[in-house]
Amino acid sequence: MGYMYILECCGGSYYTGSTKNLEKRLWEHQNMLGANHTIKRQPVKLVYFEEFDRIDEAFYREKQVQGWSRKKKEALITKNHINLKRFSECQNKTHCGFDSARGFDSAQPPSNRSLSDRDCDGTRQPSSLSGVEGNV
Repeated sequence: MGYMYILECCGGSYYTGSTKNLEKRLWEHQNMLGANHTIKRQPVKLVYFEEFDRIDEAFYREKQVQGWSRKKKEALITKNHINLKRFSECQNKTHCGFDSARGFDSAQPPSNRSLSDRDCDGTRQPSSLSGVEGNV
């Protein structure tokens, strides 16, 4: 048996952990025998947990949740499935909308706007660099 849990610490920060014995680990956190984060932020209270058949599954889930934003963790804690889904979507406009058909070239401008033969100011560049030192 394993558990992934989230504690709310004094000051409002969250601590995410995993354990085989939730009651014992919560007692340790509350009695300043837990992680450094919780020792420095007493008191702590359990605000969420999930139960797993195996501890490695709980550990995997802990690492997953640790990477989440505060808003996404709060959506999990409050069981707000709409916000959980919303905060799971990519928020970074530089790589959202990845076009799998273009693959790794998606960082490049679309072919109709290629800058390969132009400098950033729009002026034409030489078509060959064979005379440039260091060019193979």
